[in-house]
Amino acid sequence: MSTRYTGIWPVAPTPFHDDGSLDLDGMKRVLDCLIDQGADGICILANFSEQFLISDAERETLTRLCLEHVAGRVPMIVTISHFATQIAVERARFAKGLGADIVMMMPPYHGALLKGTAQQTFDQFKAVGEVGIPIMVQDAPLSGVDLPVPLLVRMAQEIDMVRLFKIECPRAANKLRALIEQGGAAIEAPFDGEEAITLLADLDAGATGSMTSGMIVDQIKPVLTHYHAGRLDEATAAYGRVAMAINHENRQCGWQSCKAAMVEGGVIRSDFCRHPIDPLHPAIRARLIDLLRPLDPLVLNWGK
Repeated sequence: MSTRYTGIWPVAPTPFHDDGSLDLDGMKRVLDCLIDQGADGICILANFSEQFLISDAERETLTRLCLEHVAGRVPMIVTISHFATQIAVERARFAKGLGADIVMMMPPYHGALLKGTAQQTFDQFKAVGEVGIPIMVQDAPLSGVDLPVPLLVRMAQEIDMVRLFKIECPRAANKLRALIEQGGAAIEAPFDGEEAITLLADLDAGATGSMTSGMIVDQIKPVLTHYHAGRLDEATAAYGRVAMAINHENRQCGWQSCKAAMVEGGVIRSDFCRHPIDPLHPAIRARLIDLLRPLDPLVLNWGK
């Protein structure tokens, strides 16, 4: 297990003002809050950052702001996914030039029908790898592209920069276990995702880290800390404490949960999401906060 790639690496939400414009001061507060929660690294511009609702110019603004503001306090991952290989390469160069530590990308896809083949996927990751920055492969249902274990292992063995894997497909633990068994030392960082809803099973399978939302980083981190120290009973108890909140986030709220919690705790002023995303139903939001309060997470107090 690489000590470089362990722990909890949350996705930072992208805050907007109520008029839909970027809240750049709020973005800085989000990053500070995540670091204060104990994040071991931070990912920006991911799906839970609403990357599909952000313009190219805004991506550049956010990348520059986030990397400059964090200033090396924790490692930073910049998501660069795009169907066009040339654009993915350009995004990787831009992120590297600003000091990003890692880039994350899904396989090439666009909509429901344009999906990269195994060879096209390999070729795109190889092209990005030539930029010379470590790559996290995001295996997420959103792309609709199948990434079988033999393909992932081939990428890890033949593309020097492919070192990290975020596995958040159905039955992620099975895939993580197979990836680690077949890839061996080439798999430096097997991570899970999906808000850590399958975290214990994924840790059992060999996951070294988790990419969660930014909602309760300080409450989930002890699960990984206890587990990797061999304190399995404590890890199980720590996970049981947060499991209901994670389930509600994963099944009812998605990325909006983190924003709602951050508004509640004074981290940001608005939980606005751009159209066509509907606001959280008030009852769903209220239930979320009710589940969070007994945990006393930093996010509910950070800005007060």
